[in-house]
Amino acid sequence: MTILVTGGAGFIGSNFVLDWLGQGGEPVVNLDKLTYAGNLQNLASVSSNPAHIFVQGDIGDASLMNELLAHYKPRAVLNFAAESHVDRSILGPGEFIQTNIVGTFNLLEAVRAYWSGLEAAAKTVFRFLHVSTDEVYGSLSKTDPAFSETNRYEPNSPYSASKAASDHLVRAYHHTYGLPVLTTNCSNNYGPFHFPEKLIPLIIVNAQAGKALPVYGDGQQIRDWLYVKDHCSAIRRVLEAGVPGETYNVGGWNEKPNLEIVHTVCALLDELRPRADGKPYSEQITFVTDRPGHDRRYAIDAGKIERELGWKPAETFESGIRKTVQWYLANPEWVANVQSGGYRDWVSLQYGNSDQAAAAL
Repeated sequence: MTILVTGGAGFIGSNFVLDWLGQGGEPVVNLDKLTYAGNLQNLASVSSNPAHIFVQGDIGDASLMNELLAHYKPRAVLNFAAESHVDRSILGPGEFIQTNIVGTFNLLEAVRAYWSGLEAAAKTVFRFLHVSTDEVYGSLSKTDPAFSETNRYEPNSPYSASKAASDHLVRAYHHTYGLPVLTTNCSNNYGPFHFPEKLIPLIIVNAQAGKALPVYGDGQQIRDWLYVKDHCSAIRRVLEAGVPGETYNVGGWNEKPNLEIVHTVCALLDELRPRADGKPYSEQITFVTDRPGHDRRYAIDAGKIERELGWKPAETFESGIRKTVQWYLANPEWVANVQSGGYRDWVSLQYGNSDQAAAAL
């Protein structure tokens, strides 16, 4: 038996592949386009593992997808492949439309053709698991209840709109063609191998470099935080026992404003890697102009996946953020290598000055 993972060299995808193989799961065919956020260094520990088969390619390449499905005959396809950074989607939405909507459509078409040709027993157990985001639900006020699976979709950025469209396509392929799909909508992930354009790794990296720790607006944007390895265990559980056609929200039960996150990371760095001058890293915090259409609050009600599948996160935010900071401090070579010229050029284009690169969420 084999599974096919798309986007498996990215942040969440690579953590899933490592976790899956570490748990003794069956072989993984790992397809990744290797854009700026896809990094084979994330998978260095399984580079010689015969159970990990890496293929560089695009989910939008129909002939490649047809070839991979026919050759490896996976029992499941897990779709992590996506453009996922809101600021990048504001600057250039075209890539998000192409990957998240057109790419997902092409992938679904290939999977539908493959699934339709399976023998009855294999057809029954096959699953297509689509990994999505809580951002499709829009923004909440401080007093609104957390997002449940029945919330209406109200995406507010080109990124979240493109993911909402992909979710709708996945749903349609189940209801129209009977394709056995599963969808997960997760809250903000953090942990190892997170590309340093997002809030937590950017703060860790900028703090160590003596740069400003930029925070959008007043820093009171609230997010629910999910340790990436908890997300991986949730996906394993949904794949194992989820009901085809159902959506499962995955969250960490950790609602916190961005500014509190930044202060928490600063305090951990003060403890684990203090500044040479003895001053607190929080002195480097700088407030920058808020981004257009910045959603004020996301919150996930993860009650359904706990009630129906028995899953809940293992990490508290306090334990998960400590592990995350420790990982970045222990892996400076990974950080240096991912901060390529291309990444610095993008930061300069987006913010004008790399020292003022805003903490992006």
